[in-house]
Amino acid sequence: MGGVRNRSAADWNYGHMIVYVAYLATDGGKDAVALGAQLARTLDAEVAIGMIVPPDNAAAMAPGDFDEVLTAQADGWLSDARDLITDDIPVSTHIGVYDSIAGGIIAEAERVGASIIVAGGSGGGLLGPYSLGSVVNDLLHSAPLPVAIAPRGFRNQGVRTVREVTCALGTRYGAEAVLETAIRGCQRAGVPLRLISLIALDLMPSKRREDSNAVYAAEKHAERLLDEARGRLPGVVEVSSAVATGPSVEDAVRRLDWQPGDVILVGSSRLAAPRRLFLGSTAAKMLRVVAVPMIVVPREI
Repeated sequence: MGGVRNRSAADWNYGHMIVYVAYLATDGGKDAVALGAQLARTLDAEVAIGMIVPPDNAAAMAPGDFDEVLTAQADGWLSDARDLITDDIPVSTHIGVYDSIAGGIIAEAERVGASIIVAGGSGGGLLGPYSLGSVVNDLLHSAPLPVAIAPRGFRNQGVRTVREVTCALGTRYGAEAVLETAIRGCQRAGVPLRLISLIALDLMPSKRREDSNAVYAAEKHAERLLDEARGRLPGVVEVSSAVATGPSVEDAVRRLDWQPGDVILVGSSRLAAPRRLFLGSTAAKMLRVVAVPMIVVPREI
């Protein structure tokens, strides 16, 4: 398949684009395929569906037997996954053999030249509409590419394309990478962009009520983001901004209007290593209440 290609936010608005779907033969895997197809259709991209299998460590079998059995089974599962995607989207399937599942997903996504990894949120550790398993959790704390997480049951929504991208932005270092990805993605797809500045009391531990100065600063911040996005996006792409307020992050996000086909884009924690993901506490709180796909963007993408 060729060598590894490093992807950047620039790949989101021109040229060939690949969406890598990390697949398991589970309902969560089907959710991931549905989201991967929606993103690919929206972004005019190809879907690469991949499965990671462990190496042959089974002493009870002759060398190679375990690989053959597992690879044959994976081939069947991947064929079923391919059948979930309509013919309007180019699809390829891939099997990788790695000791680490999360590490294998990242390596395979980079090998095929993907611009984003898609995974299903149904697994262990219940978290609102999501139920993040250990592999997805590892991806959200180490991947060098944006990772999109499909909420539980997404396969049943039947929304073919993204309706609107909501970009949640703060003032800390790293927000530029999120805005850059949002602008380039919306420019490529021609879908509306909503910029959100979040104000919540649990982000201001010393406060017991809404700080009017903080709200005013958030409004000005949203206006600056709006001006920047409008200046860079063509007039045919609608851009709006809002300030989400509430006693908690969950309440503030819940007050926003969400529709089928919406996607939320968030950045990584300031604890993230350069060009790596690290799901921050604010994004984790959002996951508890939003029932739309979430895309987490690495620092300094």
